Amino acid sequence: MLIDSHCHLDYLEDPRHGMNIADVLQRAAEAGVRHMLTVAVDRDNIPKVLAHARVHPQVSASVGIHPGACADASPVDEDELLGLVAAPSVVAIGETGLDYHYGQDSAEIQRHSFGVHLRAASRAGLPVIVHTREAVDDTLRIMSDHADPRTGGVMHCFTESISMARAAIEMNFLISFSGIVTFRNADALRAVVREVPLERMLVETDAPYLAPVPFRGRSNEPAFVSRVAEAVAAIKGVSVEAVIEATGHNFFRLFSRAASPPLFPL
Repeated sequence: MLIDSHCHLDYLEDPRHGMNIADVLQRAAEAGVRHMLTVAVDRDNIPKVLAHARVHPQVSASVGIHPGACADASPVDEDELLGLVAAPSVVAIGETGLDYHYGQDSAEIQRHSFGVHLRAASRAGLPVIVHTREAVDDTLRIMSDHADPRTGGVMHCFTESISMARAAIEMNFLISFSGIVTFRNADALRAVVREVPLERMLVETDAPYLAPVPFRGRSNEPAFVSRVAEAVAAIKGVSVEAVIEATGHNFFRLFSRAASPPLFPL
């Protein structure tokens, strides 16, 4: 089954994108998308993320503070995160992680926050959604120190090397690919796709960002995850159906709290 494993539905509603969520979900259903995970990035949007998941049975939620938001927020603690995951629609903690491309000045704050998220996820028995950019060594070190291999997580919108992917897989993390795999200058990432086994892979949009070819320049949305699945299939030389089946199975195995699609109609 086709799953968008990472999107930001509340961002689609803001004036920059101006989408109606009912229409977004209808287009996703028409594209065969059976489920999606909408992901929080800061305290302000957590209520919106939870509301979408509460109202729409094909939507699950994740709660956390993005590394890019750490410097502008009071420090998160484990108990705060554990209180948020009490909502039944919450299936993961994050997105969290490290982003040194834009946030080198807040690196120490990011590292502290990342560790808090990983420890809270272990206590909650939930997987973690990890964002990493230009911070390979620190990301893997903190994961090695604090990630729980029993619950694992996902390296979302992955753009790093195969060696990092393999290290994350060893810690029971999946590798999620976005529309970047369709970009003309993404040959290095396509080489990583070829090496990551299907059973360790997810697909995502990261909507409203990173719309895949042929939609570049437009706001991304969950319906477009089908283009990511098609691109992965072409890169790996397998059928689209094989990618959809494997990544759907992987999603519900990792995010075990998520409602199974047969429980609700499209």
